[in-house]
This record gives sequence, C-alpha cells and structure tokens, in this order.
Amino acid sequence: MASEYDTTEFVDTDFQAHKSPYSSTATGGGAGLRAPTREEVDGKVIEAQQKLAELKRAQEELERERIALEEVRRRQNEFQTGRQEMIQHLTRGVGLLEEAEYNARRDAEQMAKTLADFRDALNKVEALREEFWSKENFNVELTRALTTIENARMEWNGARIKFPLLSGELPPAKRETETGPVEVSPFAVRSFADLCRLGLALTWPLALVGLATLALLVVVLLNR
Repeated sequence: MASEYDTTEFVDTDFQAHKSPYSSTATGGGAGLRAPTREEVDGKVIEAQQKLAELKRAQEELERERIALEEVRRRQNEFQTGRQEMIQHLTRGVGLLEEAEYNARRDAEQMAKTLADFRDALNKVEALREEFWSKENFNVELTRALTTIENARMEWNGARIKFPLLSGELPPAKRETETGPVEVSPFAVRSFADLCRLGLALTWPLALVGLATLALLVVVLLNR
C-alpha cells in the first residue's frame, strides 16, 4: 500500500527562515512601516536624555576616580622621593657621626691617658724635697730630680701638641663663635659738659660767620 503523502517534504525551511520581513507587505501587512507617533518620539527623547544623564554621571565618576588616582600617584612619588632622599641623608649622617664619635672617643681616651700621666708626673715633681737631701747623696738626688722634671716637661710639651687648649688656644667651635672686640664710641665715655664744649668748639666758626652776616645786614638796613 502506498505511503500517505506528506506536504512538508517539499518545503525549504531554510528559505522560510531567511525570508525578508518585508515579504509580509506583499500579503497586505504594512504595519511595520508606519510613522512614529508623538508619544513614541517623546519616549525616545526621554530615553536618550536618561542615557546622556547616565553617561554624564559615569563621566563624573571617572573624573573623580582619575583625580583620586592622580593623588595616589603624587603621594607614591612623594613617598619614593622622600624615602630615597632620607636614606641618602641618614646614611651620610650615620657615617659622619660614627667617624666623629670614633674621633671623640679616641680623643677622650687620649685625654684620659694624658690626665693620668699629668697626675703621676705632678705627684713625682711634688715629691721632690731638697731639704731632705744630704751632702752624701746631693748629686744623686739632684740628678734624679732633674730627670723627673725633664720627664714632666716632655710630658707637658707632648700634651700641648695634642691639646691646643693647654697653650691657651680656643677650640675651633668656640673660636668661630667668639666675636671680636666691641668698638666703643669716643663720645660714650664723655660727660654732658664735655660734649657741650666739644660741640661749641666745632660750631663756633659757623656761629661767628652767622653773626657777622647778621650785623652786616643790620648796617645795610639802617643806611637806607
């Protein structure tokens, strides 16, 4: 028996799927080409304004974000620059202070040693008492005393080279801050009477010329 006839066997479904929507107009469907209404235009305008407002808000938000990022970048640059600067300064300062501390400690140790040697030499010199020398040991004691004094003198001269303050010289820091002698005005030490006499001595020639001029003017006026 022959199979039943199927009407869909000869229908191209791909052709129907890609068929132009305007083909409906051929069958009398012209609703898709009508002019937009006033309400539709107003709705489109409102929608466009809303989108513009959203874009503006997004732009403002991006601008605030940009400003915030610029501030963060500025602070990061300031941090990196300041960090590098302080590392250089502090490294140099540590080196200079370590050297100064070493020199100061060395000078303090030398000064402490010199102080101890001074005290020892002072005790030895003060212990020299010629009244206890006898005639028999006079030459020996004198030689011993001269040796002690010579050793003390060498200690003193050597210390003066190390420490200029022993020679009355000021340290460099004090020498820089020390001001020169104050100049005193010669008029500051004179009394009021001396100043008056001095002023009269300086101005009497001018006063004499003024009086002579005044007298001459009076004579001229009287002779008219």
